[in-house]
Amino acid sequence: MNKIKLLGKTPAQLKEIALSCGLPSFAGQQIAQWLYKKKVRSISEMTNLSKAGREALSQGYEVGAIVPEEVFTSADGTRKYLFPVRCPVAAGHDEESVVEAVMIPDGDRATLCVSSQAGCKMGCKFCMTGRQGFHGNLSAADILSQFISIDESDQLTNAVFMGMGEPLDNFDAVMTVIQVLTADWGFAWSPKRITLSSIGVLPRLKEFLDGCKCHLAISLHNPFPDERESMMPVQKAFPLAKVLDLLRQYDFSGQRRVSFEYTMFSGFNDDKRHADALVRLLRGIPCRVNLIRFHKIPDFPYGTSPAPVMEMFRDRLDAAGITCTIRASRGEDIFAACGLLAGKHNEKDSI
Repeated sequence: MNKIKLLGKTPAQLKEIALSCGLPSFAGQQIAQWLYKKKVRSISEMTNLSKAGREALSQGYEVGAIVPEEVFTSADGTRKYLFPVRCPVAAGHDEESVVEAVMIPDGDRATLCVSSQAGCKMGCKFCMTGRQGFHGNLSAADILSQFISIDESDQLTNAVFMGMGEPLDNFDAVMTVIQVLTADWGFAWSPKRITLSSIGVLPRLKEFLDGCKCHLAISLHNPFPDERESMMPVQKAFPLAKVLDLLRQYDFSGQRRVSFEYTMFSGFNDDKRHADALVRLLRGIPCRVNLIRFHKIPDFPYGTSPAPVMEMFRDRLDAAGITCTIRASRGEDIFAACGLLAGKHNEKDSI
């Protein structure tokens, strides 16, 4: 019998589970403490529950934390964790897969780059995750395991939903995880410590903006619709213009920020024409643009924009009043950098 995972449950849900196992109602709050404050990996560690209660709970439930099967450490200190998962792909059928989480140290910050799906449906042609196709949504427990089961769990300061998958395509699980991360009974993080990256899945994007105070990053990569669609097929389903129309309805001048991710391809989207079009496109939206160095992948026609070209592009946006930075590349030697996450079974193909 497959046991139900406790990770991802709220105290109210855990209270009902506790009562069903003959435990007192306040045990729900105790279980939440064990899961999210003490980050235990087994019910047997919940020592303030009675032995009989733990045994009853163990009959149908488990913590649900996944242990990483491999860890890779970069020369720059970045660490990539590989997690084995089983994702539902059809009624009564699960598929085994591997997802990756990347811990990025930077001074007194430790940021976890989180995966929300095994593979991805979006099909961006420059991304190794998109090339492998879609293998299933991760459960809330699968996603929370990436926070709980890594060596740096207690040192994490920030999280970015920028790993494998499109977070808004697994909306319910991702929002459950964000609730756990930000609730007083959970990790008690400020929403300002969390950024969600999306290509702009409408109308889920509106639900996210209405129901969450976390930061948002939009994968833009080209200001011209036809050129963007040639790299990002989702441009046809979710046009960038409609995404920006929605963003203009919200206030990003205060606590919550919006940024735009722009991977630069030599000779494709890195000239003055693109920079000026990007300025016109983003006019009126308080934002930051992050320029990302492209990491070469097989069978792709474009290379990396030279550093002077990226600096010209940055300076042109800055001069127009748009804050623009060139993001430092981290973990490239262990295939942990932007666009390279593909799972252990695909890494040899990406070399």
